[in-house]
Amino acid sequence: MRLALVCLGGAFGSGARFLLAEWIGKAAGPGLPWGTWAVNVIGCFAIELVVLAGAREHLSSTAVLTLTTGVLGGFTTYSAFNNQTLALLRGGGLGGVLYVAATLLGCALSGLCGWALGNAVFGRS
Repeated sequence: MRLALVCLGGAFGSGARFLLAEWIGKAAGPGLPWGTWAVNVIGCFAIELVVLAGAREHLSSTAVLTLTTGVLGGFTTYSAFNNQTLALLRGGGLGGVLYVAATLLGCALSGLCGWALGNAVFGRS
């Protein structure tokens, strides 16, 4: 049942991301991807609110799972990254800073590798 709720929530979140990012992108016009930015900012706000509501027992663990992993996971995966980073920063030490640096570097390098492999396999355009 929990898997079904996460899947349904993910479908809802993905649809909401598409609609909101498209609407804001059209309203803002060309330039920076403001639609994606807005989705990420809203997702970061929402996941912290949901996690806190769960921690304070205003939401059940199933509701938290459905909303965080499902809805917000479909809406933006950045919200999960942000939540984990903030948890590490609240824990003290350099864990949060190291996690941000490792994520940015790892994702940039991974993206470059995927780009290089794609060019090697599919040819350059």
